[in-house]
Amino acid sequence: MSSLLTDFLRNFGGVAVIDGGLATELERHGADLNDPLWSAKCLLTSPHLIRSVHLDYLEAGADIIITASYQATIQGFEAKGFSRSESEDLLRKSVEVACEARDMYYDRCRKSSCDYTDDGRILKHRPILVAASVGSYGAYLADGSEYSGDYGNAMNLKFLKDFHRRRVQILAESGADLLAFETVPNKLEAQAFAQLLEEEDIKIPAWFAFNSKDGVNVVSGDSLLECAAISESCEKVIAVGINCTPPRFISGLILSIKKVYTLEVDENGIWTMDICNFQVTSKPILIYPNSGENYDADRKEWVQNTGVPDEDFVSYVNKWCEAGASLVGGCCRTTPSTIRAIYKTLSSRSPS
Repeated sequence: MSSLLTDFLRNFGGVAVIDGGLATELERHGADLNDPLWSAKCLLTSPHLIRSVHLDYLEAGADIIITASYQATIQGFEAKGFSRSESEDLLRKSVEVACEARDMYYDRCRKSSCDYTDDGRILKHRPILVAASVGSYGAYLADGSEYSGDYGNAMNLKFLKDFHRRRVQILAESGADLLAFETVPNKLEAQAFAQLLEEEDIKIPAWFAFNSKDGVNVVSGDSLLECAAISESCEKVIAVGINCTPPRFISGLILSIKKVYTLEVDENGIWTMDICNFQVTSKPILIYPNSGENYDADRKEWVQNTGVPDEDFVSYVNKWCEAGASLVGGCCRTTPSTIRAIYKTLSSRSPS
């Protein structure tokens, strides 16, 4: 499975571009996302808008587009009155829409006489991957808990695996190139995802992306190093990294999972890590931060004027790549303009 990403990255000189925020762009196109399903609501009401946003990102230079299934769950659709079969079809639809956008983009590339248009669009035929998004249990709750990782003391591994199982099966069999487990807020859910990939013998590879609010741990307070180690131990996971995290934290987080450590057991039988001879991950590192804006979970909105402009966001890109990132994009509140700027920053890439 690891060869998929190795071969893919070789086409881009070792660094590929992931797309940016979906919900912000859907709203800009006129969608009303005031709903527990968030961006997945458009799978019901306006899939053409999702397709348009995917195309906008491809024309901005994205090499990987992520489906509108982050907050799409069978349980969430059933709560809206849909049957189990209809709910599963809506999950499949998220992948179908992304694949349709890729086909439409390739058609535009074939019809274009140049790779770059006067209006700034990039119509360059290249390998493009579709990543099927799997959001956390907290995303389904729609209460902001994907930004805290606090699911209560009663939460357990079996519950999380049962919650995600059928959804993961459906997305893996829908034609996507890989699964994107995103905004993973705690170690328990990372363990659930890793075990599901093995138990269900999922046939396509996956990436794990964690989020952090302090630049050290994942948002629950669990160790990022321990979470990354779970990803490293699962053969079906081909990349690991960070998403939906302020840009200022990214370089340090990349370096923390690229460092070399030794594992030891102290006198109390507790595992500890010291820098020495154990590398947390040898897999490609992906990063797609948010704009740096603060999210108000109570009001369910981003606080205006708390983020960084595109030029500041993009100023970090070369540092992230120097630190070890192989896939770079944006998450919440980033736009096609952000991705276009990342593409231009990495425009010196050449196949290796």
